Amino acid sequence: MSKPKILVTSAAGRTGSAAVLQLIDKGFPVRAFVRRRDGRAEALERAGAELMVGDLFDMEDLRAALIGVQRAYHCPPFASNLLHGAMLFALAAEEARLEVVALMSGWNPHATHPSVLTREHWIANQLYRWMPTVDVIHVNPGIFSFLYLLGLPAIVHMGRLLLPFGDGRNAPPASEDIARVAVGVLTDPASHIGKSYRPTGPELLSPNDIADILTTVVGRTVKYQDASIKMFTKAAVALGVSMFEISQIRYYAEEIKCGAYEIGAPTDHVRAVTGQEPESFESIAGRYIDNPKLIHPSLAVGSKLGAIGFMARVAAASVPDIDRWERERGHPVLRNPLLAQDSEEWRATAEKQRLNLLSGVQ
Repeated sequence: MSKPKILVTSAAGRTGSAAVLQLIDKGFPVRAFVRRRDGRAEALERAGAELMVGDLFDMEDLRAALIGVQRAYHCPPFASNLLHGAMLFALAAEEARLEVVALMSGWNPHATHPSVLTREHWIANQLYRWMPTVDVIHVNPGIFSFLYLLGLPAIVHMGRLLLPFGDGRNAPPASEDIARVAVGVLTDPASHIGKSYRPTGPELLSPNDIADILTTVVGRTVKYQDASIKMFTKAAVALGVSMFEISQIRYYAEEIKCGAYEIGAPTDHVRAVTGQEPESFESIAGRYIDNPKLIHPSLAVGSKLGAIGFMARVAAASVPDIDRWERERGHPVLRNPLLAQDSEEWRATAEKQRLNLLSGVQ
């Protein structure tokens, strides 16, 4: 009996690329939806994926991508029009009569989150449950491991882990473990329909714990320094991170600091779905440092002189007025926004390791 064809969107991304390779390894035919034919896309093609180059916000491209497909892992891009794209994909999935969609979401979505991206995730999570014929399974991880390593040159050459996370703890998962969960629910979906899974790492870690682990991995003493959100923003600007990403990540940094990602963590969802224990942060860091492109496509360890130069660029970078930037782009501003840990509604579901969904669509 032939195996169903599976579409993976954002297939050149962190979890998308890992999911494509894992599905191929399990013998499933895979169509990889990418924005452009580049080195990352061609690597997937060489591994055995069928490439589809297109635009996730174009219905005609979605229709073409879903021809002959039975299941899909949909990873909405980190973009200001997330809801637009998520709804287009839901319509295309219904039209194509897919069996099931594994939808990438996040750990913190709720109705009154200050992040417009996070609120759109929350809206999409509800609406996907209302699709009349397509089943949905949610994959809703928190903060990935790679985020702790974006300052890799300073870690390796200066022994400094600079993050605005206070003493907040998290159980950061590997991108590959998140992909394993998505692959697990899609290759054998029957027992997972309607459920949500929050993949985490095996243990809660503070930034000081992360620094101790990195000391072992890089072979030099690494100290954590609690950076201000202002400094974090300047570093993001110097790295070339988009203003939209910066505007949203600032909220997540505050949530880490205030303990949102400790709630309900760690979970056993990686083992429950895949039969494998989640990868430790030490193992993840060793792999990612050996291949910094897994952290960020433009990141390199470089030299100590380069690390010093980067710190100088950070110091010289101007701090953008993010609130003004959001207002100028028409981002809806709530009267009483609440970060995840401050929402009683969100905490009530998070403590049960469940996605925050409206009553009646649980």
